[in-house]
Amino acid sequence: MMYPSSRLTPGLVGRGLALSFVALLVSACGTEQGGEAQRPPSPVTVAPVESEPAVHRAEYAGRIYGATEVAVRARVSGILERRNYEEGMAVEAGQTLFQIEPEPYEDALASAKADLAEAQAQQLRAEREWQRVAGLFERKAVSERERDQARAEAKAAQARLEAARSALSNAERQLRYTRVEAPVSGLTSIEALTEGNLVEAGTVLTHIIQHDPVHVYFSLPEDDASAQRLARTAARKAGDESVRSAQLLLREGNAYAREGVVDFADRRVDPMTGTVQMRAVFPNPDGELLPGQFVRIRLALESYDHAVLIDPTAVGEGPQGPQVFTVNGENKAQSQTVELGPMVDGKQLILSGLEAGAKLVVNGQVALRDGAPVRITNAEQTNAEQEG
Repeated sequence: MMYPSSRLTPGLVGRGLALSFVALLVSACGTEQGGEAQRPPSPVTVAPVESEPAVHRAEYAGRIYGATEVAVRARVSGILERRNYEEGMAVEAGQTLFQIEPEPYEDALASAKADLAEAQAQQLRAEREWQRVAGLFERKAVSERERDQARAEAKAAQARLEAARSALSNAERQLRYTRVEAPVSGLTSIEALTEGNLVEAGTVLTHIIQHDPVHVYFSLPEDDASAQRLARTAARKAGDESVRSAQLLLREGNAYAREGVVDFADRRVDPMTGTVQMRAVFPNPDGELLPGQFVRIRLALESYDHAVLIDPTAVGEGPQGPQVFTVNGENKAQSQTVELGPMVDGKQLILSGLEAGAKLVVNGQVALRDGAPVRITNAEQTNAEQEG
């Protein structure tokens, strides 16, 4: 018995494949929508955003110099007889540091005194002669030539007397210069020449460094806007101590107990280093700061009355730059592009884009996206902080 063969037409095959594809697509969409609906909210930790006064400080390397550094020089020539101070110790202005052999200058002084006495006698004799001749001339007893000669001799004697007085004063000064005195108070350095050496006028014998106060020189980078603003302010507001205060950090990291003041800001940029030189003055009554010492100086560059400071780890990079996530009233993440300022005491300063009162995501923000539901894990603590 013969049976007819079974055949599927092309139309039926095409419609079957189409229906199968549609079924698969609907099934996939349903699975995706169901997965989205079933995805749990992301756990996050939040912190309330607050505004507070803040000061942006920065540190710069500096070196200490004496407020005054003077080279002590011999002002006369002679044999250096002795040193009258202990090297490295403090001396007072006017204190005798060295003694140069005085005998030649004592002899010169004695000779100048004798010359002065002789000049005084000559001047007295010439003055009396002039008075006598002048009287005779009035009575027509002497000629005009004799009168003029007597007057010229009197004037010459007076000039010799003035020269003798000047020579005596110079001899006294030269003798006084054999005692080399400290021109300023401060710390002495090592002597340049020992006793017994012949010194010439102008020879450097030692140095004196004034250690109270001291100057700290440091440089600000030309591309630091806050630093440049401080430099301009320091130069413009010379009487405003608050904008020029400075703190000193010693090599071991300890802060110097006394506060200093920025008193100089250069008006030009050093073309070799690209920096602006500045100077701060610090009191040093105990001699704790030594000239030549390397230190760091801390400056208050800018003050903020209402600063928004956050944990720097809360800041990420978004499509439009730095961004943070906050949680809105519907417990959904909201991305906010922010403008960053400098770091202040380990916190990131936000210049714009984040307002006080917002709930900032500080943990769990890495996997967040805008609009995603979240679950605040520290909700009770955050509410208590806000109420408090």
